[in-house]
Amino acid sequence: MRRAVAALGVGAGATLGWSLWESQWIEFRRIDLPVPGLPTELDGFRIVHLSDFHLGMISLNGATTLRAAEWAVEQNPDLIVITGDLVSRRRGKPTLERVLARLHARYGVYAVLGNHDIDETRDPFNETVDLSDLDSSGAFLLSEESTTVDVDGTAMQIVGVDPDRFWRRQSRPAALVDHTVGFRLLLCHYPEVFDQIPADAFQLVLAGHLHGGQICMPSPWGKVHLEHLVAPYWEGVFERGPMRMHVSRGLGASFVPFRLLARPDATELTLRARK
Repeated sequence: MRRAVAALGVGAGATLGWSLWESQWIEFRRIDLPVPGLPTELDGFRIVHLSDFHLGMISLNGATTLRAAEWAVEQNPDLIVITGDLVSRRRGKPTLERVLARLHARYGVYAVLGNHDIDETRDPFNETVDLSDLDSSGAFLLSEESTTVDVDGTAMQIVGVDPDRFWRRQSRPAALVDHTVGFRLLLCHYPEVFDQIPADAFQLVLAGHLHGGQICMPSPWGKVHLEHLVAPYWEGVFERGPMRMHVSRGLGASFVPFRLLARPDATELTLRARK
């Protein structure tokens, strides 16, 4: 019996140690993404997608996010986007400012907030942080608003969703769509938005939130995701009619500083015009 308990303890300790290490083991991904309706002028346009920093927690989230920021800049991307949950404690804001100061891209850095940023979370220790001054750090914060970027003469519309209005079912990103613009990009923390907008509203949706499950257990039927037991879009690329969505696993961890079978990620998406 004692041997069994000791073996169980060793196994549990090894799993915790691995999970702490995995929380820092960033997967840097490069994906060629065919996008129906993409203007040929934007073929090869590169977007680095980052998400879910959760800065300020007692964890290694800050170091992980800073490494991802360095990698993002090394790719010399056309655009960098961040899809929410930037900070979970007030003490994380200085690190966020350091991250944003490092990020730059040819056509800018754009961000939306997530539920932790507005304290809509089950985490009893989460703190609301004033992020209204993000623009001064070099990132453009979009909250139920739209901007149009000129990419060498081709217009690109970027729309950002406010997490509070989404939480209250008041968000209407499709109402902001300008159908005269050839490429339309939606940034939303929540992947569920993919089913709530017309399939022709945006060519590409970028989201985060679910961390790929964060703590996952293997089973004969695939991974069992423990942070969110049920979700339609865990991670990766999804299609709905002509619309595409990429869901990031994010860089940080929430509640506990561990990840298991759900490595943090940073992704470079290279858009391809479908011929």
